Amino acid sequence: MKSNLNENIKFYRKEKNLTQEQLAEAMGVSVGAVSKWENGASAPELPLVMELADFFGTSVDSLLGYKV
Repeated sequence: MKSNLNENIKFYRKEKNLTQEQLAEAMGVSVGAVSKWENGASAPELPLVMELADFFGTSVDSLLGYKV
């Protein structure tokens, strides 16, 4: 199963009209971390995925790109 987490983080960030810097500040991480997430170079830890889903007002499943 392929995850679209990196694409979805970028999509939801842009939907909220946030810069990477603003998202990084809201999540308490570095801008480099957000950049790596969006480029697929790394992924946030599970608790942070849950926090991101809450922040974006979506489910973890949607953020991960899970489809039944």
